[in-house]
Amino acid sequence: MRTAIILLLLMAIAAVPGSMWPQRSSDPNGVIQFFNKNPDLAKFLDKIQIFDVYTSIWFSAIYLLLFISLIGCVLPRTIHHLKSLRLAPPRTPANFERLQAHESTINSTVSPENAVAIAEKLLAKSGYRVARYDGKSFSVSAERGYLREAGNLLFHTSLIGVLIAVGLGGGFGYTGQKVLVEGQSFANIRGGYDSFTPGRFFSDSELSPFRLKLDQFNAVYEEQNLLSYGKPIDYTALLTTWEPNAKNQQAEIKVNEPLGIGGTQIYLLGNGYAPTITVRDSEGNIAFRASVPFLPADANLTSTGVIRVPDAKPSQLAMIGFFYPTARELQTGALTSIHPDLRNPMLTLRVFKGDLGLDSGVPQNVYALDPTGLTPVAGGDASAPSIELQPGETASLPDGLGSITFETSRPGAGAADWSGSVPRFASLDIHHDPAQGWVLAFVLLAIAGLLTSLFVPRRRVWVRATQSKSGTLIEYAALARGEDPRLESALSDFAVRHGKELKA
Repeated sequence: MRTAIILLLLMAIAAVPGSMWPQRSSDPNGVIQFFNKNPDLAKFLDKIQIFDVYTSIWFSAIYLLLFISLIGCVLPRTIHHLKSLRLAPPRTPANFERLQAHESTINSTVSPENAVAIAEKLLAKSGYRVARYDGKSFSVSAERGYLREAGNLLFHTSLIGVLIAVGLGGGFGYTGQKVLVEGQSFANIRGGYDSFTPGRFFSDSELSPFRLKLDQFNAVYEEQNLLSYGKPIDYTALLTTWEPNAKNQQAEIKVNEPLGIGGTQIYLLGNGYAPTITVRDSEGNIAFRASVPFLPADANLTSTGVIRVPDAKPSQLAMIGFFYPTARELQTGALTSIHPDLRNPMLTLRVFKGDLGLDSGVPQNVYALDPTGLTPVAGGDASAPSIELQPGETASLPDGLGSITFETSRPGAGAADWSGSVPRFASLDIHHDPAQGWVLAFVLLAIAGLLTSLFVPRRRVWVRATQSKSGTLIEYAALARGEDPRLESALSDFAVRHGKELKA
């Protein structure tokens, strides 16, 4: 048992890194950002599986050792408990005064044998297992509280059940992430996920058929309290969902209020802005048009994003963008956002040209751009300054490379009211765990077992009757198996009840 407690403590400590660093299973974008900001540290942490804590070798080792330890604890105790259930209560001790609770009385109207027989019936009615031990005196031995040990065993057995259910649920379940821009849809197929982490025993048949569309994303920010001005109060993702043989349903997801559909739970992980960008090449043809999710870098949603235009002519283009929902210029000349809502939206872009390397077959991070080998066209080391755009504006690219337009989602938006001019995105975590019901059942059993082991007392009670010169000497004694603050009062109550039965 001591080993199991130590392993439980170790598992709690081992889980701490999972809350300190982003995990690939739940926050892959956070892992990407950490790698961008701390490349050397991230490589070291990745080697020791800090970004995959709950599937790491060291966490799994603690998990399995705890599982084995609990089995080694519960199995012999269960065998011992089953044997004790078949044993008779222990013989009546010779000296009651050595026990925790004891008292005696003299009754001149009843024989020792009848006094013990009545006590035996009362004890049996009270839930005690009883055994008679007659000799020079008459006595009954009683014991109750076997349910306490049964509850203790149920608690530990349920913990084993939780471990098994969690293991199987992780093996047959999956976790995936999807970034949806307002107006976009998602179908629950493996290729529809931005990132997908299947369990060890997962198969594509586990994917329940359903679709959903992000109709609108609403964010509410604090506007009254100056001390917390601009802090988020509420996020709501409004969805339309489709399931086989069912009508379209309207649904919503809030923080800590997931959507259940098709045996999966869909959680709202993050959100941000997805500026709609149109790029025309030197020939005036549309080479790129899409709403690009920009990853927030601070609480005011200063965001960064990457745009790749492989179809532009005469040269492929790439852009590193910075989006400021409420732009303000610092004394240094740099821009920052001072509020997460759209009050003065501004998009700045650094533009590069050259071979983007997309034909090499090597996968690239969609949220980061390595400018090595590319020629700067605007911003940074280029001769032309960075491009600055507000929704609805168009700017020409240097060197006759074309133009770029920051599209507006709401025609007519302007300085008086920019709301709705830039689409928002929601980052969704889609989690399927087929063992959730079993985990809940085992947790409830564990709670029931724990409460039983805490509140059911384990007691032994003895009643002995001996013939004396003054009448029948009746002695009562009790012993607690564990903590039992009510032992003495319980014995006194039984002696009173017994006395009343003797007078009846």
